Amino acid sequence: MIYIVPKPTDTPDDNSTGTVMRELERADARYGVLDLGEVDPLDSGLENELIWVCGIRQDGHQFETLNVLSLNNRVINTPASIVACASKVMTTGLLLANNVRTPDTAYTQSERQAREFLVRHGKIVYKPLYGYDGNGIRLVAEPGELGPGPWYLQEYVKNDRDFRVFVLGGEAVGAIARVSDTLMHNIHQGGIGMPVAIDEEMRSTAEAAAAAIGIDYCGVDLLLDREGYTVLEVNGTPNWHCMAAPIPNLLARYLIEREREMRA
Repeated sequence: MIYIVPKPTDTPDDNSTGTVMRELERADARYGVLDLGEVDPLDSGLENELIWVCGIRQDGHQFETLNVLSLNNRVINTPASIVACASKVMTTGLLLANNVRTPDTAYTQSERQAREFLVRHGKIVYKPLYGYDGNGIRLVAEPGELGPGPWYLQEYVKNDRDFRVFVLGGEAVGAIARVSDTLMHNIHQGGIGMPVAIDEEMRSTAEAAAAAIGIDYCGVDLLLDREGYTVLEVNGTPNWHCMAAPIPNLLARYLIEREREMRA
């Protein structure tokens, strides 16, 4: 049995969980829906099961519930990897520790350090530490635009697009370019997505980022600068809009294979 934690942001028109469920049904795989709000992880009755987390709310209850469930079950993605992706500063720390290229970044509560970072780069990008879907990201060109700290800041890399690469089981399986005439290319912010071929540098960079996080599957967001691809962030509960690759089918098969391995 595969237990599924649905993505809380799913809608009838954009249902990531449902697309994978349909693929599981086509493969005659048994699954059930797990409502974390109705589970006591200390007395769940779940042991040696596979739990797929399509998405969770950013609250302590859901994380702690999954964390305890992961002691006796196989959770995909692991709570630790989801939290690492949710925290932009932890993602950056893991990328740097594993020598994966990422834009120059600062995380500080010191206004002096934030101003010095701005002076060094001329223009920088402010991002909410736990933001999602491109919300709250803004360009900063003057010290008065910094706002209240602490600050997670990245150098501004001029571009008209970014790339989302879907990595599954350590392998890059699909990619899109997201194009817009604004700072943010996220589809939820009006970016237009289109499938692109995965070149070798894109593949190696995205796969290295996923390995640095230690995650089963993810969406790796890349920019192309003068030196090649650089990793903006890693999404631990990604959507797969506009990809030509059959991600729901690939993901369903991955879950089925992992569940079979547990029974072998």
